[in-house]
Amino acid sequence: EVQLVESGGGLVQAGGSLRLSCAASGFNFDDYHIGWFRQAPGKEREGVSCISSSDGSTYYVDSVKGRFTISGDNAKNTVYLQMNSLKPEDTAVYYCAADSGYGCAVRLENYYGMDYWGEGTLVTVFS
Repeated sequence: EVQLVESGGGLVQAGGSLRLSCAASGFNFDDYHIGWFRQAPGKEREGVSCISSSDGSTYYVDSVKGRFTISGDNAKNTVYLQMNSLKPEDTAVYYCAADSGYGCAVRLENYYGMDYWGEGTLVTVFS
């Protein structure tokens, strides 16, 4: 019933770009903020970006500021993550997740207990 489906991952050369999509269904999209998280091989999952359900404000972890842009299209129930100037350090499985409580700033650092998760899409950046 509830679905979050990521797409757009792939293999890219350092300096290139990818656009990830997170398509939501089965819940009231407008009432949830949507975050992007990633997990690199052998490392812990970390927050990347988040867009607020209240006013559309956007948040980013320091390592991607100026390179990544999060945006949403409520008519399509879809959130995007435009990733430019990709680095090998960006290599990871990228997940989107939805939550109706707390706020984006909190969730970027503490994702435990978020309501819904997608299954992830793999991004591989080579030099």
